[in-house]
Amino acid sequence: MSENHSKSKRKTGREWRAAAWAARHPLISTGVPALGYAAATAPELSAAVAGTGLAAAIAWGRAHPDSFDHLVLPHLRNVRRRWLSTTYTGPGWRRNMREANLVREHPSTGELLVPRILRLRSYSAAVETVWVKTLKGQTLKHWIDAAEVLAACFNAERVTVEKIAPTRVALVVQRREPFTYTIPAPAIPATVEEVDLGSVHFGYDEFGREWTESVVNNHLLVAGASGSGKNSVLWAPLFTLAPMIAAGSVRLWLCDPKQVELNVAAPIAYRYASGEEASAEVVSEFLEDQQATQAKLHEQGLRKFTPSVETPLNILIVDELGAVLAYASDRMRMARNRQGMALVGSQGRATGHLMWGAVQEPTKDTVPVRDLFTLRVCLRVTAAVHPEMVLGDGARTRGALADEIPNVGETAGIGFKVVERTRTPVRVRAAFATDEDLKALVKFVLDERAESDEQGGAHLRLVA
Repeated sequence: MSENHSKSKRKTGREWRAAAWAARHPLISTGVPALGYAAATAPELSAAVAGTGLAAAIAWGRAHPDSFDHLVLPHLRNVRRRWLSTTYTGPGWRRNMREANLVREHPSTGELLVPRILRLRSYSAAVETVWVKTLKGQTLKHWIDAAEVLAACFNAERVTVEKIAPTRVALVVQRREPFTYTIPAPAIPATVEEVDLGSVHFGYDEFGREWTESVVNNHLLVAGASGSGKNSVLWAPLFTLAPMIAAGSVRLWLCDPKQVELNVAAPIAYRYASGEEASAEVVSEFLEDQQATQAKLHEQGLRKFTPSVETPLNILIVDELGAVLAYASDRMRMARNRQGMALVGSQGRATGHLMWGAVQEPTKDTVPVRDLFTLRVCLRVTAAVHPEMVLGDGARTRGALADEIPNVGETAGIGFKVVERTRTPVRVRAAFATDEDLKALVKFVLDERAESDEQGGAHLRLVA
């Protein structure tokens, strides 16, 4: 005979809940009483130690602000936001979770079950990350759907949700614009040996980390409205690649339908096209070069290429994809461009033939090869559907609010990319190259080429 065992309806005692909290926060549960005891038993000594520590901290912050801001300030922000604000402590946190409909009652005891904060890290004055242990049965979708409400509850501009583990999520809370400054153009490496194609500098992300990408395995799509800074994303990596461009192990194929944006780089391009007709010729020749490399690798029994002067990395850069793929008056030419770029996008990475493109309207009609771009960046756009067209389904819901970036000059180069593993949007800003920076880039390449030519090197360049 079986017995029916019902769950107890009594709540866990407060003393045990307090003990569990103390075990989870040992620094507070042991440190605060220790400080209180020291202050009570030796007030003069405690005051002297505290005063000395405060004076040392002030002196450090004044004498070497960079190291202080990097090593000390984040911890001070962590304490202030985690324990001294009403957002993440006690009743405030429970209230926010109720407003976002992320709590529920225990079926037996009626106790209010609330997701628990595991830790908080404040990487900058603008952004913090909160790791949360979710309630049993909650999914990532529950939290993503609540992200807009959470942003309002936290008095933040945006909340992005990232899944860390089956029962853990990270909330990236953006309180204000993290990029209030212009990121300068990156320094040009002195030699080819210093260039790492797997980690090329583009700018910085919202956490203050360097934004780097692999250029050897990615086709790059940059979408953004007029004046959003698309060319900043295209120019930034060229500074890192400059020594290889000079040596001939990276070749630039530039298509400049508007005949304005890429003109300054014409002297260092392997192939430069000004206008729609010439751009179509470059696309066609780029595909022919790819097919020739495929045949060469096949003869040598190789599956992949290694960038060198003999087998260079070829990058096709199209300033306005719409002018090449959708807006041209010659439909036959437009169809050939689409076919050529589709073949490059589907086969080019194996032979070192990559395509980088910028576009204002990222629809399928404008960019039919959109899904072949493996690295995508969405800057300020004019429609709420554009972030998802560029970054994938659900990108805007997860926090890629590119359509809400203000249409002012100060936001040029600011946008979103996604973390490949989790598809979580990250706010980034590309480095900005001034006219003088671009002239210095061209001069560096030409000077290096001239020195190489004096030593017997040769560099071919064609201009359409």
